[in-house]
Amino acid sequence: MAKIFDCIIIGGGFSGLAAARILQKAGKTFLLLEARDRLGGRTHTQTFSDGKYVDIGGQWIGPTQDRMYALCREYGIEWYETYNEGQNLLDMNKVVRPYIGLIPKMDVASLINIDWVLKKLERMAKKIPLETPWKAKNAKQLDSISLEAYVRKHCFTNNCYKVVRAGLETVYACELNEVSMLHALFYIRSGTSLNVLLSIKDGAQQHRLKGGMQPLAERMAKTFIDHIRLQTPVREIRQETDHAMVVSDAGEFNAKKIIVAIPPTLLSSIRFTPELPLIKRQLLDKLSMGIVGKIFAVYEKPFWREAGFSGQVVADDHGLFQTMFDSSPAHGEYGVLLGFCIAHRARDFFSFPEAQRQELALKTFEHYFGAEASKPLHYKDHCWAEEAWSKGCYAGIYPTGAWTNFHSTLAEPTGHLHFAGTETSAIWYGYIEGAVRAGERAASEIIHTSSHS
Repeated sequence: MAKIFDCIIIGGGFSGLAAARILQKAGKTFLLLEARDRLGGRTHTQTFSDGKYVDIGGQWIGPTQDRMYALCREYGIEWYETYNEGQNLLDMNKVVRPYIGLIPKMDVASLINIDWVLKKLERMAKKIPLETPWKAKNAKQLDSISLEAYVRKHCFTNNCYKVVRAGLETVYACELNEVSMLHALFYIRSGTSLNVLLSIKDGAQQHRLKGGMQPLAERMAKTFIDHIRLQTPVREIRQETDHAMVVSDAGEFNAKKIIVAIPPTLLSSIRFTPELPLIKRQLLDKLSMGIVGKIFAVYEKPFWREAGFSGQVVADDHGLFQTMFDSSPAHGEYGVLLGFCIAHRARDFFSFPEAQRQELALKTFEHYFGAEASKPLHYKDHCWAEEAWSKGCYAGIYPTGAWTNFHSTLAEPTGHLHFAGTETSAIWYGYIEGAVRAGERAASEIIHTSSHS
C-alpha cells in the first residue's frame, strides 16, 4: 500500500497553514493540498510591476486577535497603524458632508437613533454564549428573524437606517435579510464587540502588515514547503476503517486523518464516501458566502491627506460603495484608496466589464477627493464571489434557523475527518484570526486522538 500520512490537510489558507505548523511541531507526517496556484486562501497580496502592492483579500488585524500578533512576531512581520486622521465623508441623500469620529454628523434624531441601535445590538450580543449561541436566552426567537427585520423595526428615521445598513453590510458582507439575528449577535460577540468590528482605532481595522498579508502565509509555510502541493484540487474523500483516501488532480493519497480547511460552500464540490452525515449536509446546503468586492486606486502619494481627509467614506444606496478607506502602505510612500462594494452593490458593479467598472470607480473617487483621484498609477478590483476556490467572502453566513437547528455541526469531526476554516471558530468567526484558531484546534484534535489510540 502507498504511504499513509498521519494527516492530509485540504486548503492552504491561514487555517490549513496554522494546522500544518502544529502538526509539524508535534512530529506528525502530513501533506497539504491546495487547489490554487498560491497560498493564503482568502488573503491575497497583489504586487504591481513597479513593486507597489494591494491586499485584495483580508488585510487588517486588531486588538484581541492574539494569534495573529503572535504569528507576526514569530515570523518577523511588522505591523503599522491604519491611517485614521482628518475628516471622514458621509455621502447621504446625494449630499457629501465631512465629519470626525465613528458616527457621521446628521440630524439629531437620527444620531440619537443610531447610537441607541448600536448600543442595543452591543448589549444583546454580550448575552450570547460564544461556544453555544443556540443556547442563548430567546435563541429561537432571535434565530427566526433576520438582521434586516430587526434593523428596520428599530431605525425610526430613514437616515439612521441608511447609515446603520451601510455599516452592517460592511461588517457582514451580505444583505441584512440574508443573515439571522442570532448569527449577527454571535458574530459581534465573536469579534469582541460591535464597536471593535466597526472601528479603526482599537478596532478590527487598527493594523496592517508591512508588505501585505500574504507574505505572512508564505513565511508560515517555509519550513514545510516540501509538504505542500499547489494546483491540486481534491475531488473525492473515501473513508476506510483505519484511514482515508484523498483523490486529487495529482493522484491518490492516504492518511489516518484529514483536516478539511476550505470554505463550507466548497465542501459540496468534493465527493464523500460514505456521504457526510445528513445533518451536516443539510447545514452546508443552507450556508451561503458573503459577496464583497474590493476596488483599489494607487497613486504617487496619498494626496487626500494634505487636504485634511482620512480617505474614509460611508455612503447610502446612492453611492457605488458602502465604505472607503485609506489603504496606503506604512509611511505613505504611495497612496491607495480602497472601496468596499458589498451585497447588491457588488452584484450590480461586477455585472459591468472591467473598463466600465474602472470608469465608474474613478468617477466616484473623484467625486469625493477631487480631480487628482481620477488619474491613478494603477487600478485594481476583485470580486471574491467570482473565485472558484472561495465563492465569496468574508465567510459563510448563517440564515434564519441554522444555529438553532444545526448547532455546532459544521466543526464536528466525522470519522477520520476534522474540519477547520474560520467558519468553525467561536472566536473571531469570519476573520483571519478565526481561521488560525480553527486550524490549530483541528490539529490539536488529531494529536489528542492519536495519543489516545
